Amino acid sequence: MISLREVRDSDLDTFWGHLSDPAAQHVAAVTRQYHYDRGHFDAHWARIRADPDVLMRTVVADGEVAGHVAAYGPADEREVTYWIDRAHWGRGTATAALAALIEIEGTRPLHARAAADNAGSIRVLEKCGFVITGHDRGFAQARQGEIDEVLLTLS
Repeated sequence: MISLREVRDSDLDTFWGHLSDPAAQHVAAVTRQYHYDRGHFDAHWARIRADPDVLMRTVVADGEVAGHVAAYGPADEREVTYWIDRAHWGRGTATAALAALIEIEGTRPLHARAAADNAGSIRVLEKCGFVITGHDRGFAQARQGEIDEVLLTLS
């Protein structure tokens, strides 16, 4: 059973554990300084939790915090993001969480991007109605180099 709820202060330590997992960072590829430094993490989360334009939710799976999903950015560039703990990969958690977020986020189009070799994330997005609309290259801190990315859109 998957549900979304408002982010609580008590979720942050769990999120830190999820985001600082080196194996998950490698799969996600595109990471930021807040994935590696708790001070940056705390500042990042304080900023996004205070931003009324960010729709951020905690993902709860079988009674435990499994990750988070969000929509952010201006209406014409609104993007989704999610991070699910490795313990929940392959169980449909990300798909269910993203589908639930899409239901409460009325803006269309919605955009997403994923590392081109992250087949799991691309599959999650496609199951939720996103279609591949382009390709890009970007620096992936977790891999210390440029990677191919897939751009997706939900109309």
